[in-house]
Amino acid sequence: MAGLFITVEGIEGVGKSTNMTFIAEQLTAAGHTIALTREPGGTPMGERIRQLILETPGDGLSDLGELLLMFAARAEHLRTIIQPALQRDETVLCDRFTDATFAYQGGGRGLEPALIAQLQNMVQADLRPDLTVLLDVSLEVSAQRVAGRGEAEDRFEQEKSLFFARVRETYLAIAAAEPERVKVVDASRPLAQVQADIATILSSYLS
Repeated sequence: MAGLFITVEGIEGVGKSTNMTFIAEQLTAAGHTIALTREPGGTPMGERIRQLILETPGDGLSDLGELLLMFAARAEHLRTIIQPALQRDETVLCDRFTDATFAYQGGGRGLEPALIAQLQNMVQADLRPDLTVLLDVSLEVSAQRVAGRGEAEDRFEQEKSLFFARVRETYLAIAAAEPERVKVVDASRPLAQVQADIATILSSYLS
């Protein structure tokens, strides 16, 4: 596979959607053909699984069931979207990937990282993102931004602050363990500053 695989991660309210668009624009300007996608989702089956996960009440789906659904969606995503795009030498830009599973189902839900790693190897083999942009904000900023949306909260957004503290801690631990791949951006600052940092990361990485 010759294409690049770039992922964007972070807890709720970090501005992933806005900055995904910015990253896509930067990559397109640099001559890349972009396959823009998301997890869970990205395929018709994946989107159905996404809806099932996000809309099922907390007591209606076990933590293990949630984890297995995530990887079921991922298996189809890899087969139908990600791997074909990489084989076409496209740059895949994905809103969340397996780091989110380690963070949310591992850190947040408390499932064993070894179990997640086993499923990761089974579903992905040796495929890993080339670059991950981790947008980071405090729990306070996250809560303020989510509340400011004025939208109904999904299954994850309804979780308590302790859950998101564990998720964020896991994300930052992944970044500390893999600094060459995972680049942390302070997303609590004005958007122009955040995107300036992202542009620098992309420029440095692509060069």
